[in-house]
Amino acid sequence: MCQSSSVSINPTGANRLDVLVVGSANLDLVAHLDHLPTPGETQLAIGYEEHPGGKGLNQAVACARMGAKTAFAGCVGNDDAGVMLRGVLEAEGVDTQLLRTVDAPTGRAFINVDRHGENEIVVVSGANALVEAPPLPPAAVVLLQLEIPLDTVEAVLRGARAAGTLTVLNPAPAAQLSDELLAMVDVLLPNETESAALGGSAVLLARGVTTVVTTLGERGAVIESTSGRITIDPFVVTAIDTVGAGDAFTAALCSQLARGRTIEEAARMGAVAGALATTAKGAVPSLPTWEQVGRALEEHRG
Repeated sequence: MCQSSSVSINPTGANRLDVLVVGSANLDLVAHLDHLPTPGETQLAIGYEEHPGGKGLNQAVACARMGAKTAFAGCVGNDDAGVMLRGVLEAEGVDTQLLRTVDAPTGRAFINVDRHGENEIVVVSGANALVEAPPLPPAAVVLLQLEIPLDTVEAVLRGARAAGTLTVLNPAPAAQLSDELLAMVDVLLPNETESAALGGSAVLLARGVTTVVTTLGERGAVIESTSGRITIDPFVVTAIDTVGAGDAFTAALCSQLARGRTIEEAARMGAVAGALATTAKGAVPSLPTWEQVGRALEEHRG
């Protein structure tokens, strides 16, 4: 059995954030297709939508919907998309004092989704390439991804570690990471593809990560540390769109860690939230609330 005390925290301080998310904000342009294109193939879409997105924004909104006191640090452009994304965050109750407006286009993500709910994504960084490490307010958890400059990720991790803050890194998209960076990560949260690209859990633990939580899609998740391994069973639903599922899992896990839950308890809640996110289309539109997660658990028990 994997011991979870190594990533537990003592959630005290009335003015402290539950989760500070430092990451990307994009406008998602989503095409619905019969099947994902092969190289050189042109297809007519059977549907089209625009949604707020970016892993940072998605996870910040998802944390807020899970009841966590959340702030978002990042960059948007001085354009209509930037104004819209800031408004989305504020409407969800996310603190945007650390969201800068810069002289660059707001980031974009071009997403194809097939009739089975599988997807492929191309990201244009835009303003996200200008994200810098912000002054870190007191927070129980600092959550990052890799859609912003790696130097910024390292600087934030260093500041969070100095402050004694729990650090969670969702290594998406996968990139080569230094031993110094990995040693500052308390919880690394890859999917199977990202884990393989980084050398696998055993390698990551040997390089200094405290705990690796690997999401396995419809097969649930697995928690691994030097103390052992825990399997997290999937929460079974009928999936129609997998966009946003990983972000929902990540946010539910972080919000629960911020409340002092064990990593196992947090990951089990993440599995429910991630599954529910596959039952609706889009990234932000699919992210479940704490009430929806609770209702799903009650129905499952019944």
